[in-house]
Amino acid sequence: MNSNRILRQTCVVVILLVSSATGLAQTKITSPKEQLGFNFGDDYQLANYVQLVEYWKKLSQQSDRMKLVEIGKTAEGRTMLMAIITAPENHKKLDRYKEISRRLATAEGLTDDQAHALAAEGKAVVWIDGGLHATEVLGAQQLMELVYQMVSMNDPETVRLLKDVILLATCVNPDGLDLVSNWYMRESDPLKRSTAGLPRLYQKYIGHDNNRDFYMVNQPETEAINRIFYHEWFPQIVYNHHQTGPVGTVLFAPPFRDPFNYYHDPLVPLGIDLVGAAMHNRFAVEGKPGATTRSGAPYSTWWNGGLRSTTGFHNMIGLLTESIGNPTPIEIPFLPGKLLPRADQAYPITPQTWHFRQSIDYSISANRAVLDVASKHREDLLFNIYRMGKNSIERGNRDNWTIHPKVLAEVNAAIAKDTPPSSGARRAGEAPEAGDSPQAAQQRGVPVKYFELLRKPENRDPRGYIIPSDQADFLTATKFVNALIKNGITIHRATSAFQVAGKSYPAGSYVVKTAQAFRPHVLDMFEPQDHPDDIPYPGGPPTPPYDSAGYTLAFQMGVAFDRVLDGFEGPFEKVVGLAKPAPGTVNNVANPAGFLLSHQVNDSIIAVNRLLAGGEEVYWLKQPLNANGKSYGAGTIYIPSKASTLPRLQKLAAEVGLSFDAIASRPAGEAYKLRSLRIGLWDRYGGSMPSGWVRWLLEQYEFPFTVVYPPTLDAGDLAGKFDVLVFVDGGIPVRDGRLGAGGGGGGGGGFGAQPDPESIPAEFRGRLGNVTVANTVPQLRQFLEAGGSILTIGSSTSFAYNAGLPIANALMEKQPDGSERVLPREKFYVPGSILQVRVDNTNPLAFGLSEKLDVFFDNSPVFRLKPEASIKGVKPVAWFDSDKPLRSGWAWGQKYLQDGVAVAEARVGKGKLFMFGPEITFRAQPHGTFKFLFNGIYYGGAEAVSLK
Repeated sequence: MNSNRILRQTCVVVILLVSSATGLAQTKITSPKEQLGFNFGDDYQLANYVQLVEYWKKLSQQSDRMKLVEIGKTAEGRTMLMAIITAPENHKKLDRYKEISRRLATAEGLTDDQAHALAAEGKAVVWIDGGLHATEVLGAQQLMELVYQMVSMNDPETVRLLKDVILLATCVNPDGLDLVSNWYMRESDPLKRSTAGLPRLYQKYIGHDNNRDFYMVNQPETEAINRIFYHEWFPQIVYNHHQTGPVGTVLFAPPFRDPFNYYHDPLVPLGIDLVGAAMHNRFAVEGKPGATTRSGAPYSTWWNGGLRSTTGFHNMIGLLTESIGNPTPIEIPFLPGKLLPRADQAYPITPQTWHFRQSIDYSISANRAVLDVASKHREDLLFNIYRMGKNSIERGNRDNWTIHPKVLAEVNAAIAKDTPPSSGARRAGEAPEAGDSPQAAQQRGVPVKYFELLRKPENRDPRGYIIPSDQADFLTATKFVNALIKNGITIHRATSAFQVAGKSYPAGSYVVKTAQAFRPHVLDMFEPQDHPDDIPYPGGPPTPPYDSAGYTLAFQMGVAFDRVLDGFEGPFEKVVGLAKPAPGTVNNVANPAGFLLSHQVNDSIIAVNRLLAGGEEVYWLKQPLNANGKSYGAGTIYIPSKASTLPRLQKLAAEVGLSFDAIASRPAGEAYKLRSLRIGLWDRYGGSMPSGWVRWLLEQYEFPFTVVYPPTLDAGDLAGKFDVLVFVDGGIPVRDGRLGAGGGGGGGGGFGAQPDPESIPAEFRGRLGNVTVANTVPQLRQFLEAGGSILTIGSSTSFAYNAGLPIANALMEKQPDGSERVLPREKFYVPGSILQVRVDNTNPLAFGLSEKLDVFFDNSPVFRLKPEASIKGVKPVAWFDSDKPLRSGWAWGQKYLQDGVAVAEARVGKGKLFMFGPEITFRAQPHGTFKFLFNGIYYGGAEAVSLK
C-alpha cells in the first residue's frame, strides 16, 4: 500500500519535472485572442500572412520550443517561414538530428546495425503544412492553431510529442494567404464576407496548380519545399492539408484507393495505412464522426507531382486530408446513403450546421494523431526510411523486374492460348486442361513456366540512364537533369568520352544510376507509366484517375537517353549543386556574312527575342543547308552580320549556352524574315491556370506580351493593337452558355457568372466579361482576315468550328439511324497521358521538331479534315499515324485516334489560325512541344523573302 502510494507520488513528480523542464525557458505565451483579437476558427474571421509572421515571431521569442527559419521567397517576393518545434533539449542538437535523418534517408554506407543505432538516437521528423490552396482557408488557420498549442500546452502527450518528434510547420503559400484572407475580411459586415470572386490566381502564375509542380519544380515555392524535403531535413512523414471534404462527410483521410504506383516500396502504402488508421481511430475515440477513406474520395498514390504524392517516390509517408469548413458557417447536408456505416466510412455524421472551429478541432486531432504515431513508432519510422532506401540501392545494383499490367496481360494471353476447350479436373499447378477457362486456371494456379515470362532479360529495370551531351537540345536535357537534382536525385557527369554496351558517349554526358535511395523517382521520370484499365464492370465507363495517368518527364521534355540494363562504370564525377550548361561557342570566320543557330534548341528563341529587340535581323531558312562541313535542317535560324551582331552573340553564348556558326557567304534561297510582334495572351477575371502557365513561359523565354481580357477583345480594332493572340485551353467556348474545358483558377472566372462590378475594386472591373461566340468570335475573325495570327490550344480550338473552317471532330461514331455522336467514355478515354504523333517538320509551325513527337493528351480535341480542306488553306501539321499511339499512361480505345489530326494550320483571309489539340504547354512541363508555341507566335507574322 505504502509502496504504491510512493510510486504514484514519484510518477507525479516526474511528470511535473518533465513538464517544467520542457517549458523552463518559456515566458507567458501570447494566445491568438490576445494577439489577433479573435481565436482561430471563430466565425467570420481569418488571419492573413502578415499576422502569421508577426505572431510566429512573437511565439519564437516567448518559447524555447520554437525556432523560425527562412526557407525561400515566394513568386511575389514574400519570405517563406518554417517553424521548427520540438523539446528545448532537442533544439540544442538540431544539426545532429538533421544529419541522422539525412543519413538514414539516403541509406549510403550504412549497415543495418548502424542504422538501428542512428534510429535509436534520432528523432522522428514530421512536416505539417497548410494553405497551399489558399481558398481552402482551413489549412493555414489550423496550422497557426497547431503551432500555438505545441508551444503552449504542457499535458503529458504534448510533452512526449515534443521529446520524440521534430515538427516542421510551414505555411506553403504566403502570397495566397494574404490575398484570400484580405479579400474575405475586406467587408466590414461579417455576413457579407466570402472567399468567392477572387480577381486573380492565388499563386502569381498557377493558382491551384501549385500542387502540380513538385517533380518539375518550376515555381520558387516548390523549390523551397523540395529543398527541405530532399536536401535538408528528409522528413519521414509529410502531411499536406487540403479542403474539399466529400459531400455528407467532414473529411477524407488516408488510406488512399488503388492503384498505388508500382515503383513504390511496399513500406510506403503500408506506412500510409498505419498513420491513416491512427487518424480514424483518434476521430472515433474523441467522438468526431464524419471521416471517410479509400473509396470515399478519388485520391490515390499513382500520380507523381503533388506535394504529398512526390514524397512516396522518396520513401516518405505522404498524407493528404480534404476537409470541410469555412469561417462563414455551412451546412452538412442530409444524404441518406452516407448514414449507413461501411468499412470506408465507419462513423457517419448526421446533417447539421457546421462552424469553422469544428473543422479546426478535427484538423488538430488529425495532426496530433500523426505526431502520436511518429512518437510511438519513432525508431521504426527512422529505420524504415533507411530500409526503403537500402532496398532501392539493392534493386538498382542487381537484376530486378517491376511488374506492370501490360506484362501480366502477356502472361494471361499465353495462359489463354494454352488452355484447350474441353473438360477435366486437375490439381493445382498442373498444366491447363480441357474445360479450364483462363480464369479457372489462374484460380488454381498455373505452371511456373508462365512466371518465367515475367523474367525476360529485356524487361529488366534499368541499372541507369545515359543522357548524351551531343543531342540536339542538350540545354533542355540539362533542365531535365536539374529537375531531378531538385528532387534529391544523384547525377553524374562524364569527364571524358566513354563506352557502355558497345556505344560511345561524349564527355559532358549525364549519367543517372538507379542504385540510389530515391530510385522510385528516377524510374518514374524515365520509364513509361502503365496505368491499369480501371473499369468498374465489363462495358462500364473507366474510373478517372486522380490527376494524370501518364507523365514521364523525359518523354515530355523530349530528352534523348539510353536505358542501360547491366551494371556499368566510367569516368564519372558527381554533379554538385545544379548542373550548369557549358558556355556556348561562336565559331567565327573572317568577315562573316552571318551566323547560323539551330532551331532544334528551345533556348534559341531567347536569342531570337533578344536579337529582334536589339534591332538585329533574324530569318528562318526554309530549306536545309550544307555549310562548314555540316548539315543544317529546315528552319535553321540565320542572323546577318553587322557591327553589333558578334558581341550580342558572344553574350548569348556565355549567358544562355547557345552556339553559333559563322558562314562566309549569305545563304541563298527562300526564308522567313521575323519581326518584333505585339503579342496578346488571353486571360479572364479570376485567372486561368493554363494562361498563367503560358504567362510564366513567355517570361522565361523573354517574349514581350500583354495579358488581354474579354472587354478588350470585344471592343474590336484588334489588328490595331496586336499581331498575335494566344488562347489556351478554356479560352474560347464551344457555344455560348457552355463552360469550356480546363482552365480553372484561384477563384471566379470561367464562362459563367461574374461578380457584380460594384462589389469588386475598380482596378479589376476591366477584366470582367466572357469570350462569347456571339460577340468575340466575329472580332477574332476580323483580326485574322486583316492579317493577324491566332494560336488556339485544347478546347479553344473550337474557334475553328465557329469560324466555319472545313474540319470535323474525329472522335465521332455513327448511330444506327445514320446520325453521329461523340464517342462515349466506355469506348474512348485518354486521361492525362503521353501519345506519339507524326510531324511534318518542313512546315514552319513545326520547324526544329522531330518527325516523331511525344505530346501530352488529356481527352484533347482531335480533328478530321474535310475533303475541301486543302483547297481552303487548311493543312495537317501533326497527326496520329498509328492505332497504338500510347507512350505513357492510359489510352482506352486508342485505336480511334488513328489518322486523326492533332495539330493543324489554316489560312483565314490574310491571317493564320493554328490549332493545337494536345496540351503543348501543360503545366510548363512538355518542353518537347514548346516549339509549337514559339513557332506559332512568329510564323504568322513572318515575311516570306528570297535571300540573295
